[in-house]
Amino acid sequence: MLHAALALGIIATALAAIALVLAVETYRAQRSALAAPRTQAPRALPVLPRSVDDDGSPAALGPAAFVINPTKVADVARLEEMARTTSRELGLPDPLLFLTTAEEPGRAQAAEAISRGASVVVAAGGDGTVREVARSLVRTGIPMGLIPSGTGNLLARNLDLPLDTVTSLVQTALSGRDMAMDAAWLRLVPPPAERRDPDPGDEADASDGSDAETGPDPEPTPAQPSEHLFLVMAGTGFDAATMADTDEGLKRRIGWVAYFLRAVRHLGARRTRLAMKVGHGSWRTYRVRTLLFANCGRLPAGIVLLPDAEIDDGYLDIAAVDTRGWLFGWVSLFWRVMLQGLGWRREMPYDAASIDFLRGRTATVALDQPEPVQVDGDVVGEAVELHVRIEESGLVVRVRR
Repeated sequence: MLHAALALGIIATALAAIALVLAVETYRAQRSALAAPRTQAPRALPVLPRSVDDDGSPAALGPAAFVINPTKVADVARLEEMARTTSRELGLPDPLLFLTTAEEPGRAQAAEAISRGASVVVAAGGDGTVREVARSLVRTGIPMGLIPSGTGNLLARNLDLPLDTVTSLVQTALSGRDMAMDAAWLRLVPPPAERRDPDPGDEADASDGSDAETGPDPEPTPAQPSEHLFLVMAGTGFDAATMADTDEGLKRRIGWVAYFLRAVRHLGARRTRLAMKVGHGSWRTYRVRTLLFANCGRLPAGIVLLPDAEIDDGYLDIAAVDTRGWLFGWVSLFWRVMLQGLGWRREMPYDAASIDFLRGRTATVALDQPEPVQVDGDVVGEAVELHVRIEESGLVVRVRR
Protein backbone atom coordinates (compact mmCIF):
# COMPACT_ATOMS: atom_id res chain seq x y z
CA MET A 1 0.00 0.00 0.00
CA LEU A 2 2.85 2.37 0.74
CA HIS A 3 4.31 1.94 -2.75
CA ALA A 4 0.88 2.49 -4.31
CA ALA A 5 0.37 5.67 -2.28
CA LEU A 6 3.84 6.88 -3.25
CA ALA A 7 3.13 6.28 -6.92
CA LEU A 8 -0.14 8.16 -6.68
CA GLY A 9 1.65 10.97 -4.88
CA ILE A 10 4.17 11.26 -7.71
CA ILE A 11 1.31 11.38 -10.22
CA ALA A 12 -0.38 14.05 -8.10
CA THR A 13 2.86 16.04 -8.04
CA ALA A 14 3.15 15.93 -11.81
CA LEU A 15 -0.48 16.93 -12.31
CA ALA A 16 -0.09 19.73 -9.79
CA ALA A 17 2.99 21.01 -11.63
CA ILE A 18 1.10 20.97 -14.94
CA ALA A 19 -1.83 22.71 -13.26
CA LEU A 20 0.49 25.40 -11.90
CA VAL A 21 1.97 26.12 -15.33
CA LEU A 22 -1.48 26.31 -16.90
CA ALA A 23 -2.77 28.53 -14.12
CA VAL A 24 0.12 30.96 -14.56
CA GLU A 25 -0.40 31.07 -18.32
CA THR A 26 -4.14 31.62 -17.80
CA TYR A 27 -3.36 34.45 -15.43
CA ARG A 28 -1.02 36.12 -17.91
CA ALA A 29 -3.52 35.80 -20.75
CA GLN A 30 -6.59 36.94 -18.79
CA ARG A 31 -5.11 39.32 -16.19
CA SER A 32 -7.29 42.24 -17.23
CA ALA A 33 -10.44 40.09 -17.17
CA LEU A 34 -9.82 38.48 -13.79
CA ALA A 35 -8.42 41.47 -11.91
CA ALA A 36 -11.13 43.80 -10.61
CA PRO A 37 -10.25 47.48 -10.96
CA ARG A 38 -9.12 49.09 -7.72
CA THR A 39 -11.60 51.75 -6.66
CA GLN A 40 -9.80 52.95 -3.55
CA ALA A 41 -6.32 53.15 -2.12
CA PRO A 42 -4.90 49.99 -0.52
CA ARG A 43 -5.83 49.60 3.12
CA ALA A 44 -3.13 51.19 5.26
CA LEU A 45 -1.57 49.17 8.03
CA PRO A 46 -2.02 50.70 11.50
CA VAL A 47 1.12 52.39 12.79
CA LEU A 48 1.72 52.90 16.49
CA PRO A 49 3.44 56.16 17.48
CA ARG A 50 6.69 56.05 19.41
CA SER A 51 6.44 57.12 23.04
CA VAL A 52 7.18 60.70 24.10
CA ASP A 53 8.27 62.34 27.32
CA ASP A 54 6.08 64.70 29.35
CA ASP A 55 7.43 67.73 27.47
CA GLY A 56 6.44 66.23 24.12
CA SER A 57 9.96 65.35 22.99
CA PRO A 58 10.72 61.81 21.79
CA ALA A 59 11.43 59.46 24.65
CA ALA A 60 14.89 57.96 24.93
CA LEU A 61 14.86 54.53 23.39
CA GLY A 62 16.11 51.56 25.34
CA PRO A 63 18.36 48.95 23.79
CA ALA A 64 17.15 46.42 21.28
CA ALA A 65 17.18 42.82 22.49
CA PHE A 66 17.97 39.85 20.25
CA VAL A 67 16.71 36.42 21.27
CA ILE A 68 18.68 34.01 19.07
CA ASN A 69 18.09 30.30 18.58
CA PRO A 70 21.61 28.92 17.94
CA THR A 71 20.22 25.72 16.40
CA LYS A 72 18.47 27.73 13.66
CA VAL A 73 20.81 30.67 13.06
CA ALA A 74 23.78 29.57 10.95
CA ASP A 75 26.27 32.24 12.13
CA VAL A 76 25.38 33.55 15.58
CA ALA A 77 28.56 35.63 15.95
CA ARG A 78 27.92 37.43 12.66
CA LEU A 79 24.33 38.23 13.65
CA GLU A 80 25.43 39.55 17.04
CA GLU A 81 28.04 41.81 15.43
CA MET A 82 25.49 43.04 12.89
CA ALA A 83 23.09 43.84 15.73
CA ARG A 84 25.78 45.89 17.52
CA THR A 85 26.87 47.74 14.37
CA THR A 86 23.34 48.61 13.24
CA SER A 87 22.33 49.74 16.75
CA ARG A 88 25.29 52.11 16.92
CA GLU A 89 24.56 53.48 13.43
CA LEU A 90 20.99 54.26 14.55
CA GLY A 91 22.10 55.89 17.78
CA LEU A 92 20.73 53.09 19.96
CA PRO A 93 22.50 51.60 22.98
CA ASP A 94 24.36 48.36 22.42
CA PRO A 95 21.81 45.54 22.12
CA LEU A 96 20.99 42.93 24.71
CA LEU A 97 21.88 39.47 23.40
CA PHE A 98 20.28 36.22 24.53
CA LEU A 99 20.63 32.64 23.32
CA THR A 100 17.79 30.16 23.64
CA THR A 101 18.21 26.67 25.06
CA ALA A 102 16.14 23.50 24.97
CA GLU A 103 14.93 24.29 28.50
CA GLU A 104 14.32 28.02 27.83
CA PRO A 105 13.25 28.37 24.17
CA GLY A 106 12.68 32.12 24.19
CA ARG A 107 9.89 33.21 26.51
CA ALA A 108 12.07 33.73 29.58
CA GLN A 109 14.71 35.61 27.56
CA ALA A 110 12.07 37.96 26.14
CA ALA A 111 10.66 38.56 29.62
CA GLU A 112 14.12 39.47 30.91
CA ALA A 113 14.62 41.81 27.95
CA ILE A 114 11.39 43.58 28.88
CA SER A 115 12.49 43.93 32.50
CA ARG A 116 15.75 45.50 31.30
CA GLY A 117 13.96 48.17 29.28
CA ALA A 118 14.23 46.79 25.74
CA SER A 119 12.65 49.03 23.12
CA VAL A 120 12.19 46.10 20.69
CA VAL A 121 12.69 42.37 21.09
CA VAL A 122 13.94 40.61 17.97
CA ALA A 123 13.22 36.89 17.54
CA ALA A 124 15.91 35.18 15.47
CA GLY A 125 14.99 31.58 14.79
CA GLY A 126 12.16 29.37 13.59
CA ASP A 127 8.42 29.54 14.18
CA GLY A 128 8.78 28.08 17.66
CA THR A 129 11.22 30.79 18.74
CA VAL A 130 8.95 33.47 17.30
CA ARG A 131 5.95 32.15 19.23
CA GLU A 132 7.87 31.92 22.50
CA VAL A 133 9.13 35.51 22.19
CA ALA A 134 5.73 36.77 21.07
CA ARG A 135 4.03 35.18 24.06
CA SER A 136 6.03 37.41 26.42
CA LEU A 137 5.31 40.49 24.28
CA VAL A 138 1.54 40.11 23.84
CA ARG A 139 -0.34 43.07 25.36
CA THR A 140 2.88 44.87 26.39
CA GLY A 141 3.01 47.29 23.43
CA ILE A 142 6.70 46.46 22.96
CA PRO A 143 7.30 45.59 19.30
CA MET A 144 8.71 42.29 18.09
CA GLY A 145 11.22 42.22 15.27
CA LEU A 146 11.74 39.14 13.11
CA ILE A 147 14.82 37.48 11.67
CA PRO A 148 13.29 34.20 10.47
CA SER A 149 15.41 31.16 9.79
CA GLY A 150 12.86 28.38 9.91
CA THR A 151 11.20 26.29 7.22
CA GLY A 152 8.36 28.38 5.86
CA ASN A 153 8.81 31.79 7.50
CA LEU A 154 5.11 32.35 6.91
CA LEU A 155 4.65 35.21 9.36
CA ALA A 156 7.53 37.13 7.77
CA ARG A 157 6.07 36.52 4.32
CA ASN A 158 2.59 37.63 5.35
CA LEU A 159 4.12 40.79 6.85
CA ASP A 160 6.08 41.37 3.61
CA LEU A 161 9.38 41.60 5.43
CA PRO A 162 12.52 41.93 3.29
CA LEU A 163 13.80 38.36 3.13
CA ASP A 164 16.59 39.07 0.64
CA THR A 165 19.38 39.55 3.22
CA VAL A 166 19.88 39.32 6.98
CA THR A 167 21.14 42.90 6.89
CA SER A 168 17.78 44.10 5.57
CA LEU A 169 15.96 42.18 8.29
CA VAL A 170 18.14 43.62 11.06
CA GLN A 171 17.67 47.15 9.75
CA THR A 172 13.91 46.65 9.57
CA ALA A 173 13.79 45.17 13.06
CA LEU A 174 15.64 48.18 14.51
CA SER A 175 14.32 51.06 12.41
CA GLY A 176 11.06 49.92 10.80
CA ARG A 177 7.57 51.06 11.70
CA ASP A 178 5.37 49.50 14.37
CA MET A 179 2.21 47.68 13.36
CA ALA A 180 -0.47 46.14 15.57
CA MET A 181 -1.54 42.63 14.55
CA ASP A 182 -3.94 40.10 16.00
CA ALA A 183 -2.81 37.25 18.24
CA ALA A 184 -4.65 33.93 18.13
CA TRP A 185 -4.94 31.36 20.93
CA LEU A 186 -5.79 27.67 20.90
CA ARG A 187 -6.55 25.45 23.88
CA LEU A 188 -6.82 21.72 23.27
CA VAL A 189 -8.56 19.13 25.41
CA PRO A 190 -6.51 15.93 25.16
CA PRO A 191 -7.96 12.42 25.34
CA PRO A 192 -9.46 10.81 27.34
CA ALA A 193 -11.19 13.99 28.56
CA GLU A 194 -14.95 13.99 28.37
CA ARG A 195 -16.11 15.43 25.07
CA ARG A 196 -19.24 16.35 23.19
CA ASP A 197 -19.98 14.02 20.26
CA PRO A 198 -21.10 15.59 16.99
CA ASP A 199 -24.83 15.53 16.26
CA PRO A 200 -25.21 13.45 13.09
CA GLY A 201 -28.49 15.18 12.28
CA ASP A 202 -26.87 18.61 11.88
CA GLU A 203 -24.78 18.20 8.72
CA ALA A 204 -23.17 21.41 7.46
CA ASP A 205 -23.58 22.86 4.01
CA ALA A 206 -21.22 25.30 2.35
CA SER A 207 -21.06 28.56 4.26
CA ASP A 208 -20.66 32.11 3.05
CA GLY A 209 -19.42 33.22 6.44
CA SER A 210 -22.86 33.88 7.97
CA ASP A 211 -21.73 32.22 11.20
CA ALA A 212 -19.38 35.11 11.94
CA GLU A 213 -19.78 36.21 15.52
CA THR A 214 -22.09 39.15 16.13
CA GLY A 215 -22.77 41.32 19.12
CA PRO A 216 -20.33 43.29 21.25
CA ASP A 217 -16.65 42.46 21.11
CA PRO A 218 -15.50 40.20 23.94
CA GLU A 219 -13.23 41.70 26.57
CA PRO A 220 -9.54 40.79 26.11
CA THR A 221 -8.73 37.70 28.14
CA PRO A 222 -5.29 37.08 29.59
CA ALA A 223 -3.65 34.01 28.09
CA GLN A 224 -4.10 30.85 30.13
CA PRO A 225 -1.13 28.53 30.75
CA SER A 226 -2.85 25.80 28.74
CA GLU A 227 -3.32 28.01 25.67
CA HIS A 228 -1.01 27.90 22.66
CA LEU A 229 -0.32 31.14 20.82
CA PHE A 230 -0.32 31.08 17.03
CA LEU A 231 0.33 33.95 14.66
CA VAL A 232 -0.28 32.37 11.24
CA MET A 233 -2.40 29.19 11.26
CA ALA A 234 -3.47 26.32 13.48
CA GLY A 235 -5.38 23.24 12.48
CA THR A 236 -6.18 19.58 12.68
CA GLY A 237 -6.60 16.80 10.14
CA PHE A 238 -4.43 16.30 7.06
CA ASP A 239 -2.07 19.21 7.70
CA ALA A 240 -1.38 18.30 11.33
CA ALA A 241 -0.90 14.61 10.46
CA THR A 242 1.58 15.60 7.74
CA MET A 243 3.54 17.84 10.09
CA ALA A 244 3.62 15.14 12.76
CA ASP A 245 5.12 12.79 10.17
CA THR A 246 7.77 15.20 8.83
CA ASP A 247 11.34 14.59 9.95
CA GLU A 248 13.27 17.60 11.31
CA GLY A 249 16.41 16.56 9.43
CA LEU A 250 14.53 16.46 6.14
CA LYS A 251 13.07 19.91 6.84
CA ARG A 252 16.56 21.30 7.41
CA ARG A 253 17.82 19.84 4.13
CA ILE A 254 15.02 20.75 1.72
CA GLY A 255 12.80 23.23 3.56
CA TRP A 256 9.00 23.33 3.28
CA VAL A 257 9.09 20.87 0.36
CA ALA A 258 9.63 18.20 3.03
CA TYR A 259 6.02 18.68 4.09
CA PHE A 260 4.85 18.02 0.54
CA LEU A 261 6.82 14.78 0.31
CA ARG A 262 5.36 13.53 3.58
CA ALA A 263 1.87 14.63 2.57
CA VAL A 264 1.85 11.91 -0.07
CA ARG A 265 1.49 9.33 2.69
CA HIS A 266 -1.72 10.92 3.94
CA LEU A 267 -3.54 11.57 0.65
CA GLY A 268 -5.92 8.66 1.23
CA ALA A 269 -6.26 8.89 5.02
CA ARG A 270 -9.69 8.93 6.65
CA ARG A 271 -11.51 12.22 6.73
CA THR A 272 -11.86 13.96 10.05
CA ARG A 273 -15.38 14.08 11.51
CA LEU A 274 -16.15 16.95 13.85
CA ALA A 275 -18.73 19.39 15.18
CA MET A 276 -17.95 23.11 15.28
CA LYS A 277 -19.52 26.20 16.76
CA VAL A 278 -18.29 29.57 15.50
CA GLY A 279 -19.01 32.67 17.57
CA HIS A 280 -22.65 32.77 18.68
CA GLY A 281 -23.71 30.37 15.93
CA SER A 282 -25.13 26.88 16.31
CA TRP A 283 -23.29 23.56 16.31
CA ARG A 284 -22.75 22.08 12.85
CA THR A 285 -21.08 18.86 11.79
CA TYR A 286 -18.43 18.44 9.12
CA ARG A 287 -16.39 15.71 7.49
CA VAL A 288 -13.16 17.28 6.26
CA ARG A 289 -9.64 16.53 5.13
CA THR A 290 -8.35 19.42 7.21
CA LEU A 291 -9.66 22.23 9.39
CA LEU A 292 -7.63 25.45 9.56
CA PHE A 293 -7.85 28.53 11.76
CA ALA A 294 -6.00 31.40 10.13
CA ASN A 295 -4.73 34.76 11.27
CA CYS A 296 -3.41 35.35 7.74
CA GLY A 297 -3.92 33.48 4.50
CA ARG A 298 -0.67 33.10 2.55
CA LEU A 299 1.04 29.69 2.32
CA PRO A 300 4.49 28.72 0.97
CA ALA A 301 5.15 29.36 -2.74
CA GLY A 302 2.81 32.36 -2.63
CA ILE A 303 -0.34 30.20 -2.53
CA VAL A 304 -3.31 32.03 -0.99
CA LEU A 305 -5.61 29.59 0.80
CA LEU A 306 -7.79 32.13 2.63
CA PRO A 307 -8.06 35.20 0.38
CA ASP A 308 -10.13 37.21 2.87
CA ALA A 309 -7.85 36.68 5.87
CA GLU A 310 -6.30 39.87 7.26
CA ILE A 311 -3.69 39.87 10.00
CA ASP A 312 -5.22 42.87 11.76
CA ASP A 313 -9.00 42.58 11.33
CA GLY A 314 -9.88 41.07 14.72
CA TYR A 315 -11.28 37.85 13.24
CA LEU A 316 -10.31 34.24 12.81
CA ASP A 317 -10.73 33.01 9.25
CA ILE A 318 -11.69 29.34 9.23
CA ALA A 319 -11.39 26.92 6.31
CA ALA A 320 -13.05 23.51 6.39
CA VAL A 321 -11.36 21.76 3.45
CA ASP A 322 -12.62 18.52 1.93
CA THR A 323 -11.79 16.37 -1.09
CA ARG A 324 -13.49 13.36 -2.64
CA GLY A 325 -12.34 10.88 -5.24
CA TRP A 326 -8.82 10.63 -3.79
CA LEU A 327 -6.36 11.81 -6.47
CA PHE A 328 -8.98 13.64 -8.53
CA GLY A 329 -10.12 15.44 -5.40
CA TRP A 330 -6.64 16.71 -4.53
CA VAL A 331 -6.04 17.97 -8.07
CA SER A 332 -9.45 19.66 -7.96
CA LEU A 333 -8.49 21.31 -4.66
CA PHE A 334 -5.25 22.56 -6.18
CA TRP A 335 -7.14 24.15 -9.08
CA ARG A 336 -9.68 25.72 -6.73
CA VAL A 337 -6.97 27.30 -4.57
CA MET A 338 -5.03 28.58 -7.59
CA LEU A 339 -8.11 30.10 -9.24
CA GLN A 340 -9.40 31.75 -6.07
CA GLY A 341 -5.96 33.33 -5.69
CA LEU A 342 -6.58 34.92 -9.10
CA GLY A 343 -10.01 36.19 -8.06
CA TRP A 344 -12.17 33.30 -9.34
CA ARG A 345 -14.53 32.32 -6.49
CA ARG A 346 -17.38 30.58 -8.34
CA GLU A 347 -18.45 26.97 -7.92
CA MET A 348 -17.22 24.68 -10.68
CA PRO A 349 -19.17 21.75 -12.17
CA TYR A 350 -18.14 18.24 -11.10
CA ASP A 351 -15.91 19.73 -8.42
CA ALA A 352 -14.45 17.04 -6.15
CA ALA A 353 -13.14 19.56 -3.59
CA SER A 354 -14.77 22.10 -1.33
CA ILE A 355 -13.63 24.86 1.02
CA ASP A 356 -16.17 26.22 3.48
CA PHE A 357 -15.11 29.64 4.75
CA LEU A 358 -16.30 30.93 8.11
CA ARG A 359 -15.31 33.88 10.30
CA GLY A 360 -15.61 34.60 13.98
CA ARG A 361 -13.81 35.76 17.08
CA THR A 362 -14.13 32.40 18.80
CA ALA A 363 -14.62 28.78 17.75
CA THR A 364 -15.15 25.49 19.57
CA VAL A 365 -14.56 22.11 17.91
CA ALA A 366 -15.50 18.61 19.11
CA LEU A 367 -13.70 15.75 17.30
CA ASP A 368 -15.14 12.25 17.01
CA GLN A 369 -11.75 10.73 17.88
CA PRO A 370 -8.31 12.03 18.96
CA GLU A 371 -6.55 13.98 16.21
CA PRO A 372 -3.13 15.69 16.07
CA VAL A 373 -3.18 19.48 16.33
CA GLN A 374 -0.62 21.95 14.97
CA VAL A 375 0.04 25.63 15.66
CA ASP A 376 2.20 27.50 13.15
CA GLY A 377 3.62 24.21 11.88
CA ASP A 378 4.46 22.62 15.24
CA VAL A 379 2.39 19.70 16.51
CA VAL A 380 1.31 20.41 20.10
CA GLY A 381 -0.48 17.14 20.87
CA GLU A 382 -3.66 15.20 20.21
CA ALA A 383 -7.08 16.54 21.07
CA VAL A 384 -10.73 15.63 21.21
CA GLU A 385 -11.82 19.25 21.66
CA LEU A 386 -10.44 22.65 20.59
CA HIS A 387 -11.16 26.15 21.84
CA VAL A 388 -9.83 28.93 19.61
CA ARG A 389 -10.05 32.71 20.04
CA ILE A 390 -8.59 35.87 18.53
CA GLU A 391 -7.08 38.75 20.49
CA GLU A 392 -7.44 41.86 18.37
CA SER A 393 -4.28 44.00 18.08
CA GLY A 394 -2.68 41.82 20.74
CA LEU A 395 0.87 42.04 19.39
CA VAL A 396 2.99 44.84 17.95
CA VAL A 397 5.43 43.85 15.20
CA ARG A 398 8.16 45.79 13.44
CA VAL A 399 7.72 45.97 9.65
CA ARG A 400 9.46 47.85 6.89
CA ARG A 401 8.66 51.52 6.33
